[in-house]
Amino acid sequence: MSEQQTATAQKTVVFDIQRQDTATSSPYTERFEIPYRPNMNVISALMEIRRNPVNAKGEKTTPVNWDMNCLEEVCGACSMVINGRPRQSCTALVDQLTQPIKLEPMRTFPVVRDLIVDREFMFDSLKRIKAWVPIDGTYDLGEGPRMPERKRQWAYELSKCMTCGVCLEACPNVNDKTNFMGPALMSQVRLFNAHPTGAMNRDERLATVMADGGITECGNSQNCVVACPKGIPLTTSIGAIGRATTIQMFKNFFGSDHQVD
Repeated sequence: MSEQQTATAQKTVVFDIQRQDTATSSPYTERFEIPYRPNMNVISALMEIRRNPVNAKGEKTTPVNWDMNCLEEVCGACSMVINGRPRQSCTALVDQLTQPIKLEPMRTFPVVRDLIVDREFMFDSLKRIKAWVPIDGTYDLGEGPRMPERKRQWAYELSKCMTCGVCLEACPNVNDKTNFMGPALMSQVRLFNAHPTGAMNRDERLATVMADGGITECGNSQNCVVACPKGIPLTTSIGAIGRATTIQMFKNFFGSDHQVD
């Protein structure tokens, strides 16, 4: 074995992981030290800890709990706070992180155990804004109306949202003092209102984001667009929804009979 290979074999990676045994227990930090491997990401490191759950003191402990699914930054399940930044752990490479690497759960959501959080709030909000294209019946409705290519291109960018919760964690206005649904939901309203069929529920969606927890709760900190792992133009969507709700407000005030534009 060469000197370089020997040095690599002897390298270790240090993790400070915030743990929580139950949803109601107090959090505590536990340090782990594992052998370094080239191209290691945070998920592979957690898998290594799970195979041999011994902390840096040499004490046997319980395996660390976390969520994951696709490992391709598509499902959004493995969101956590890494070195103070909310992001996807499957694309967080150890070589690009400062050690000790600190892993924490997203505190915007209730902690279930260790790094697992309950994102039910986001999914309930998707139901509130009717984040789907309504199709009545199971029979063949044909191809449906076409979207102009330019609109389809930016709508596709909005459709990349994987409900990971990172933008909600980064947003200072999503907290236990407000009911703000968060930037991802504003973008989803814009996406489904732009769809030729989804526009049937346009007024309902706008009414929802004009109510408590909607667009007026946004403080325009712009943290969301920086944090989004998919690069979705969230602040552009928030601006577009702000304009749409203003127009809708005037329609409501003057009693406009235009249900859908």
